[in-house]
Amino acid sequence: MIPICCIIRNCYFRNICYRPSKDILIKYLALPNLQLYRNSVISIINAKSIGRSTNTFAKYPKASVSSGTSIQLLQKDLTKSFEMENKAPKTHIKARSKPYPRSKEDRTPVKDDQVSWSVKFDQYEPHEYTSDTVSGKSGKPIPEWADTGKVSPKRFNTVDGDVNRISYHGTYDLDGSDRPKNPVGRTGISGRGCLGRWGPNHAADPIVTRWKRNEKGEKLQKDGKYILEFVAVQRTDNKEWAIPGGMVDPGENISATLRREFGEEALNSMQVSPKEKDRMLKAIDTVFNNGTLIYKGYVDDPRNTDNAWMETVAMNFHDDDGSSVGMLKLHAGSDAAGVKWMELNHELQLYASHVHFLEETAKKLNAYW
Repeated sequence: MIPICCIIRNCYFRNICYRPSKDILIKYLALPNLQLYRNSVISIINAKSIGRSTNTFAKYPKASVSSGTSIQLLQKDLTKSFEMENKAPKTHIKARSKPYPRSKEDRTPVKDDQVSWSVKFDQYEPHEYTSDTVSGKSGKPIPEWADTGKVSPKRFNTVDGDVNRISYHGTYDLDGSDRPKNPVGRTGISGRGCLGRWGPNHAADPIVTRWKRNEKGEKLQKDGKYILEFVAVQRTDNKEWAIPGGMVDPGENISATLRREFGEEALNSMQVSPKEKDRMLKAIDTVFNNGTLIYKGYVDDPRNTDNAWMETVAMNFHDDDGSSVGMLKLHAGSDAAGVKWMELNHELQLYASHVHFLEETAKKLNAYW
């Protein structure tokens, strides 16, 4: 019998810091003769800055696994789960940046080895901040995309009407004030900041790509690999370049968000003639019918706080022959200061975790990076 702690260690120490899914852990801990290793599993996971406590794991329900389930199959499942999580940033980098976006609010300093909730930090006293726009103190009505007042603890980790309060990383804990606890760790600031929802705030990021070509229409190469270009927009709030994207509206399907955000931010579909808009929408439909998942989960975003954070679904929509979206003239939408086709390479400097998403896209298309 292979000790479960060894299996998890083999998967875990490949520059991975996130926990596996709860379902995968349940399957492992429910296997016959593996309860002996339960404490070892918990110790390994907590040691890698997951921010999950032993008490939290103890709350997981036991599950039955058929006697025919093989340890090799579970190892494969766990490895796949970890590999998906490995696409996320390894710790808070931009989520500890200061001052906090759109404000002069400072953050309590948090060192790299103090990010995890599992690390004792008795002196930690984060600044409390929720923007006036989100809280309603600005004198204007609270936006429809923001929570109004305190949310009942029973509504967290659920689909709350049209609001999805479920995290892609599983069940999240609540702090002493019954507020969601950032699953990655400390950020140096509490409250909601400028985010609308307590807990996860769901977004969608469409990565639209084409091959870079010369005047003859021939694909260009570097180091023996073809070069990709993607649609980049310049944010109006900080002038950083980014993947076009935005928040998922209440009750909205992720696919609809991806399509809408690309149209609004990149193609400016709301400010063109009816004929041009129709042509754009047909081009969008052509390329958006087939998307490839690049990442789904937590985002290292400067807007994150100890109680509210960004999560996204990033999908690649590739115009291989450049005959649809790749031929369209780009316009800046109301949410973007500029828009252009930008070359994918390792020197990119973009907003949040967008560079990481593009690197994964280049790998999937076997393109130059």
